[in-house]
Amino acid sequence: MDSSPTALFENYDEDLKQLFGSLKDKLDGEAKSLTGEQRKAALKRVSEEIDEAEEIVAQMEVELPSMPVSIRQTYQGRLAASKQSLDKIKKTLKDLRLESQRSDLLSGPGYPHGDDPYTDDPEPYSTRSRLLAGTQTLEDSTTRLDNAHRIALETEGVGSEILRNLRGQRDQLENTRDTATCPSGLFN
Repeated sequence: MDSSPTALFENYDEDLKQLFGSLKDKLDGEAKSLTGEQRKAALKRVSEEIDEAEEIVAQMEVELPSMPVSIRQTYQGRLAASKQSLDKIKKTLKDLRLESQRSDLLSGPGYPHGDDPYTDDPEPYSTRSRLLAGTQTLEDSTTRLDNAHRIALETEGVGSEILRNLRGQRDQLENTRDTATCPSGLFN
């Protein structure tokens, strides 16, 4: 195997092209077609492959300065194109992650399980139904918050009563102590 900088660069470039092909297939195929946890797992695998591609690009950058000046410009252009392709793939991954998060957020309780809640088909879930579900969720949360506030006030009342009782008992104990010490002083 030739270990000259150009040969190494060529090998890295070939590996990178294969990796880009694999990434594009995954991003256009399974990452778009899958949903839920399967999609998240696919996006994680794509992210790991992107990390591998970044390592290859870094190795290409290392080899570039050791190339003859006469051909370095050509290889710099190829490296820049590879970086640009990698940036496009990263953007696609980012967009798919955001889409996945949006889908997860909107497919919670009270929302349709499809990726597009804004469909023209009124059958699955109308805007009015979504608003009613949101209002119901808000009312439930308000009720829980009111109950928690009521319990906190009751607890505060019980705590105040306990403190009053303890204060009264302390006063009783102090009076008992004072009464018990007075007669012993009289006998001395």
